[in-house]
Amino acid sequence: MDFNVKKLASDAGVFFTRAVQFTEEKLGQAEKTELDAHLENLIARGDCTKNWTEKIFRQTEVLLQPNPSARIEEFFYEKLDRKIPTRTTNGELLGQYMQDAAKDFGPGTPYGSTLITVGEYQKKLGGAEREFLQASAVSFLTPLRNFLEGDWRTISKERRLLENRRLDLDVCKARLKKAKLAEAKAAAEQELRVAQTEFDRQAEVTRLLLEGISSTHVNHLRCLHEFVEAQAAYYAQCHKHMQELQKELSSANGDAFPNAFAVNASTSGISAGPSPLSGGSIPGHPAASSSPLEPAPLKIEEVKPPATGTRKAKVLYDYDAADTSELSLLADELITVYTVPGMDPDWLIGERGNQKGKVPVTYLELLS
Repeated sequence: MDFNVKKLASDAGVFFTRAVQFTEEKLGQAEKTELDAHLENLIARGDCTKNWTEKIFRQTEVLLQPNPSARIEEFFYEKLDRKIPTRTTNGELLGQYMQDAAKDFGPGTPYGSTLITVGEYQKKLGGAEREFLQASAVSFLTPLRNFLEGDWRTISKERRLLENRRLDLDVCKARLKKAKLAEAKAAAEQELRVAQTEFDRQAEVTRLLLEGISSTHVNHLRCLHEFVEAQAAYYAQCHKHMQELQKELSSANGDAFPNAFAVNASTSGISAGPSPLSGGSIPGHPAASSSPLEPAPLKIEEVKPPATGTRKAKVLYDYDAADTSELSLLADELITVYTVPGMDPDWLIGERGNQKGKVPVTYLELLS
């Protein structure tokens, strides 16, 4: 018990003398032993490495896992040395929602079947994301974490010990200056020699550890290359999946999108624009300056219908069929048109899916 009390008192005394020395240095009342320039440069380089490694590590965590709650959960699993549970990626979840929706809409409908296809590729994208996250965590995040929680903690501990040895050395120097008697000077000189030896030894240990930062840079450079490779592989895989999806959708639907839209719009009563025959004003059209009750005559001589064969045509304005022999039109839709012998040159035969009827030439833009 006496030993523990004495040690505690001794430690308290050492702490007090260090505190006094540190305070007097800050106030400019005591001299301070400066480290050599090489060691100072190593310390500055080490601090720079630690600060930027920490920032890069934190931001990479945010990039790989934007959800802060999930990051905290993963942190606790790592500290408890337990395996992190598998988490569904956003792409996989979206793909599952799309496929579930297709079951309700009907997998045989155009929308339902497309949802199934897109949902499948969203799952593939989610799977690629999972592989990228796992590869990045192993090849990039783990080495950075190991440096911050391992090597840097060791360096920081030795630097604190070096600072204590430096304070002890300066305390001994101050005692030697204050010593008057020969016996006191001899004792102070002995303490100074011991303190100088311990300081030099600790400075060498700290220097060797800080010089190891160069090896850390080399290791982090290799990890950075692996991270870039993982990113490139991930984005290449995503690009490949999206190209396959586009081809599959293109081959499955073809020209169905504009026709399907036209049918849906006509059945729901949607009007994409004013009709010349209803008196609406269309900029640049001859009827724009006429009265709604007396539309201006259309200049149909400028429009040349095809002589024979079928062509694609884009509808310029809405048109309501006057009777069953005509075909109603919606602005911007694409239809197939052709002429027949003896037909009025102001009209063509238009087809949209299973629907067919006469359409006015002045409402069309004939495509080559």
